[in-house]
Amino acid sequence: MKINPNELTLKDKVVFINRVAKVVKGGKRFSFSALVVVGDGHGWVGMGNGKAAEVPDAIRKAVERAKKDLIKVPLKNGTIPFVVTGHYGAEEVLLKPAAEGAGVIAGGAVRAVMEVCGIQNIISKSLGSGNPNNVVRATLSGLQELRSPDEIHKMRRSESTEEVGYAGKPAA
Repeated sequence: MKINPNELTLKDKVVFINRVAKVVKGGKRFSFSALVVVGDGHGWVGMGNGKAAEVPDAIRKAVERAKKDLIKVPLKNGTIPFVVTGHYGAEEVLLKPAAEGAGVIAGGAVRAVMEVCGIQNIISKSLGSGNPNNVVRATLSGLQELRSPDEIHKMRRSESTEEVGYAGKPAA
């Protein structure tokens, strides 16, 4: 589902800034790479990478990219509806719903995603290298797998109404 990012009041949070060097004939040329997550605090979240000669330009580019691929996360009382694991490369992020008042129990990159998304109570464990880029992507992959209780109910109801014939195959 696509949404116009201009309709949302998005907050951005810089997760990681890296100074990268390109070796040229006269020495090294430095530029900056920024990893940013944006969200509205009500379930919309996205991530973006930007690279430029100056830090503010890199952050601006990253925010623009993050706004282009926002995803909607179903929230249930300030947490997620069920336990989910997100995977990206060798990174794995376990996300568990937490009771009211537990707060965000998460590492740096996962915490940034949760805060801009609007999740107040969650427990998470990052398993893998800890590379911020992969951690954020794994977290978003896990959040994309979430379905609201209403969606799950509709899917189950549509599956049970299909006619089933011999050996579990649909009747002709």
